[in-house]
Amino acid sequence: MAIQHAVLALLARGPSYGYELKGAFEAAVGPQWGPLNIGHLYQILDRLSRDDLVVAERHAQPVKPDRVVYEITEAGRAELDRWLAEPSPRSGGFRDDFFLKVTAAARSGEAPTVRTVLTNQRGHLMRELRNLDGLRRRSEDPVVRLLLSAAARHVEADLAFVDDAESALLAGGGAVLRALAADRPGPATPAAGTGPARSAG
Repeated sequence: MAIQHAVLALLARGPSYGYELKGAFEAAVGPQWGPLNIGHLYQILDRLSRDDLVVAERHAQPVKPDRVVYEITEAGRAELDRWLAEPSPRSGGFRDDFFLKVTAAARSGEAPTVRTVLTNQRGHLMRELRNLDGLRRRSEDPVVRLLLSAAARHVEADLAFVDDAESALLAGGGAVLRALAADRPGPATPAAGTGPARSAG
């Protein structure tokens, strides 16, 4: 995830410090993201500073420890503009744990196993969808509501895949699963000359 670019976007609005940036990030992206780890945020700020995308200035405080305030540089603004101008590919491609689970269940050839996997996933997704809808209704920030709607659309697409998998794998009275189970590779046959050596004579 390009959190470093989101941090640059926050700093483009003005200088800020660690905990203020953490609060601003969480308020900006909404509750579906989850809390931002402050240690991870400071690692990002250190990296941005090393890359000359931000500058850090230590401000003395009368009682508390010094506060480090970060400010975006011209190079940081150029990097932010470059990032905003590019399309965003899926960060993890199409690798998904549930896809592997469906594959394993389908190739088991067992309809009850497939039903269990799909039913459990559908229940999980429905709960997630209800939670996102509740968060969206309670949010007063239009951008956060938009992001929550986007998250809900991802869940709806996952639900559609569960429906597709159910139709494709459980149709025909289990014929598809039987064909998948019958397609298991057999034991490898040793190539000529590679089997166990026979005793001479």
